[in-house]
Amino acid sequence: MSTAAYRASTGDHSTRPGFWRAPFSRAAFRELGFALSGLPIAVLGFSLVIALFSSGIGLAVTALGLPVLALVTITGRGFGALERHRIRTLLGLDLPAPAPVKVQREGIWGLITARLGDGAGWRGALYQFVMFPWVVFSFTVSLVFFVVGWALLLFPAYQWVWPHYTDWNGYRVANWTDSNGAQHVYELVSPYQIGAVSLLGLLFVLLTPQLIRALNGANRLAARGLLADR
Repeated sequence: MSTAAYRASTGDHSTRPGFWRAPFSRAAFRELGFALSGLPIAVLGFSLVIALFSSGIGLAVTALGLPVLALVTITGRGFGALERHRIRTLLGLDLPAPAPVKVQREGIWGLITARLGDGAGWRGALYQFVMFPWVVFSFTVSLVFFVVGWALLLFPAYQWVWPHYTDWNGYRVANWTDSNGAQHVYELVSPYQIGAVSLLGLLFVLLTPQLIRALNGANRLAARGLLADR
């Protein structure tokens, strides 16, 4: 196995960009892409797994429940393969796919029973179920930190909008009237205030790749345990 392949298969971090270069690296944007693209996939996978499993359990008193439950494992395998592909292309971690389903008996019922006994399919369905709240949380936190960080960092470039197009002297942070009827207005107008906002944004920008990678670490761990070959 080549060094690059070994690093990808073991999750080696030696090729990670440095702290200062991370916000502008391809690796950071791939990590962000993984966190953001996971939400629509998770919504679809979670909805299908819950709908099929609930229907299968509800129909379990009849023979119709078994094919529906078999569809749960087929769905789990399909979304598991999609998740392994995303992890491989966006996170650089190559997870071995589980072995194909072995059908021991002929006919449609042999296929159904083989699917019902498919451990990899059930683990894939479980992954969609247990990871759904985390994916929603990861999407929200990643998007908020990324947008807020760059918005604050680039604040000096667009701070002129408020005095030019509104009656504010600068971006208005607070505006209230106290019990004595005196109005208090706090606006960002001085170069020091504008610079402080930009520095705060720089801190967000630098920390965001580390945060997103940590959030995606839960996906890496769960995928190793539920989606990889055993």
